[in-house]
Formats: sequence, C-alpha cells, structure tokens
Amino acid sequence: MSVLVVTGTDTGVGKTVVTAAVAALARTRGFSVAVVKPAQTGVRPGMPGDLDEVRRLAGITDLHEFARYAAALAPAAAARLAGLPPPDLRVCAGLIRELHRDLVIVEGAGGLLVRYDDDGATLADLAHDLGAPVLVTVRPGLGTLNHTALTLEVMAARGLDLAGLVVGAWPYRPLLDDLCNVRDLETLAARPLSGVLPERCGRLDGPEFLLAAQSGLAPQLGGAFDPAMFREDCHARAQTYGELIPREEEP
Repeated sequence: MSVLVVTGTDTGVGKTVVTAAVAALARTRGFSVAVVKPAQTGVRPGMPGDLDEVRRLAGITDLHEFARYAAALAPAAAARLAGLPPPDLRVCAGLIRELHRDLVIVEGAGGLLVRYDDDGATLADLAHDLGAPVLVTVRPGLGTLNHTALTLEVMAARGLDLAGLVVGAWPYRPLLDDLCNVRDLETLAARPLSGVLPERCGRLDGPEFLLAAQSGLAPQLGGAFDPAMFREDCHARAQTYGELIPREEEP
C-alpha cells in the first residue's frame, strides 16, 4: 500500500482538486484508491464536503471522513468551539493503515502546520507517522514563494519526503508574477513542477476533469504534463510582459 499526503501552502489553494486529479488518474490505471479526510471543517452534518467533490470529480467512492466540525476554523479550534473531541491523528494513522488499498490519498485541512488538537498535532505529524511523502499544492502569484519556502523548510526539518509541487489553480490570464514564479518555485523544490491545474478545473464534469488531470499532472502522478515546456512558455511570456514595462531613463 502507498500513502500520499496532500497539503497546501494555505487554505483555498486547490488541495481538493489536486487530490481528485491524482485519484482519478490512479483509478484509470486500475489501482484501488481510497481518499481520506482526517478532519472536515466549515461544513455542517449532512452537507457535502471535500470528499463529495472528490466523488463528483474523480468517480471515487472509497471515501473516509474521520471527523467533521461546522465552524470554518482549524480542526483544533473548530472542535473546541463545538464542544467535541478533536481528531486523534494517531488513531487516524491506524485507520489509514487498515485500508490496504494500492493508493491511499490523505487530504489535510489548510496548511501543513494547522493544529488538529490543543497539543499541537499537525498533518506533518500524521505524514511522519505514516512515512508518507507529501504533495504540496501552491498558489502561482505573489506571496507563494515565501509560503512555499516555509512549508518546504518545515518538511526538511521533520524528515518528510516531498512528492512534488502542484499549482492548484493556474489563471487563464496569468500575470507577470505568475509567470516569473514558476522558475523560482522549481528552484525552491529543487525539481520541476509536478503539475499545473487550470483555475475553475473543479467546475468540470467527470470526463472533462479527467482530461484536465491528464494534461495537468506530470508522468509521476499518471499524467502527461511537461514541466520543461511549461517553464519555457512562461519565460517567453514573461519576456513579452517585460518589454511592455516602461523603462526609466538614466539620469
């Protein structure tokens, strides 16, 4: 059994779409796939959550949500507000090990160091306990380099293996910062990007989403994304942007 942990540099960066894309491609290759959400926050009982999006997008039905809290907060704070026990990540690790699928994808809440209980347990602890590599979902624009560097430094300090960086929502009309950040993200990770999914990808239906996953994820994740070609295209477009920026005359 292989376990892959999916985290992000922040909330709302596209972790669920990335999780669904990886799951969809693994399913098409004949793998048995389970998707786990240790704690869902911001969703009331009976309402659709992140795993329902994974089901809709990837057609995966082997889904496991271990805890749910209505407040859109970190799991520790949401559990405290609701007067409910927080998720026990050691118990979660045991439940994940019992799944015995070809691939188990674990989607975290928020970023890598979001607190799951008042003792400070985090997704980093769960990944370490499972010995699982971490796929990091990032933003493309301003601020992403700092957030990504911090996440990668924590991973290195805790001995976590990086499965790759995936841009969770690449804009249809990228700006100069989006284009220039591609090379720097790869420099931070010391490897090419593992994927770039287009914005609003999560609005697609199953077959269209599968095509987006295939073109947006790199071969190690089951897709056909070419990071070198994407990088060079971004560089060329950035050069064009640069030519349009007015230059100040030297005194």
